Amino acid sequence: MHIQESHWSSSMASATAVATSGNGRDMGDGPRSTPLRVDAQRNLEHVLRAAREVFGELGYGAPMEDVARRARVGVGTVYRRFPSKDVLVRRIAEEETSRLTDQARSALGQEDEPWSALSRFLRTSVASGAGRLLPPQVLRVGVADEVAGAGDNEARVPQQRQAAPGGPELRLVEQRPAPAEESAADDPGAVALLEVVGRLVERARGAGELRPDVTVSDVLLVIATAAPSLPDAAQQAAASSRLLDILLEGLRSRPSV
Repeated sequence: MHIQESHWSSSMASATAVATSGNGRDMGDGPRSTPLRVDAQRNLEHVLRAAREVFGELGYGAPMEDVARRARVGVGTVYRRFPSKDVLVRRIAEEETSRLTDQARSALGQEDEPWSALSRFLRTSVASGAGRLLPPQVLRVGVADEVAGAGDNEARVPQQRQAAPGGPELRLVEQRPAPAEESAADDPGAVALLEVVGRLVERARGAGELRPDVTVSDVLLVIATAAPSLPDAAQQAAASSRLLDILLEGLRSRPSV
């Protein structure tokens, strides 16, 4: 699976400000001063649902025209709500990151057994399809973090290993190197997700049920790759369940022989 990476540049930081410009009306992010009309609210919901579907299937590189077509609205309607693609991408990524965080917290609170909690989180997240919409910085913790964390037993930031030569490629948008300032540490939502998934990982590892070399980023990578996009819903659900079973077996520790 290819996970695309767009410009998560400094323009993203000002996207919200741009979104709320013009007559004081909200364009997709932040609080509104007045409620949306019924038809406008309905169009917004259609656009957001279509964006989740399109970006989930094609990645964040998909054009806004595809989102408009799926939502059955004109592309001008999409741009009235989201004046740039970056604003829409950020909205979707933030919502999906928040949803995964809630799912992880739920698993922590409802499962006493460490492996059951981790397994529940993975199954719920894969079934929701949210992993296909994770922002790139969640799936990529730089090599610098890995080196800096060497010898640090607390490992506050999960380490993301680079794909081995010849192995699966992780393409994180347009294959352009991410600016130094673009990291999970700059995104409060990403930080919250990494922290709560880290607790699931540490519990399972401490109970001897998770391989000691498995990181938080490995777990998130499972979520991102175990939900293939297939045209038939029943086939997709069956394929996801089967693939996740295999990946879970790979994550579990095995008694030494």
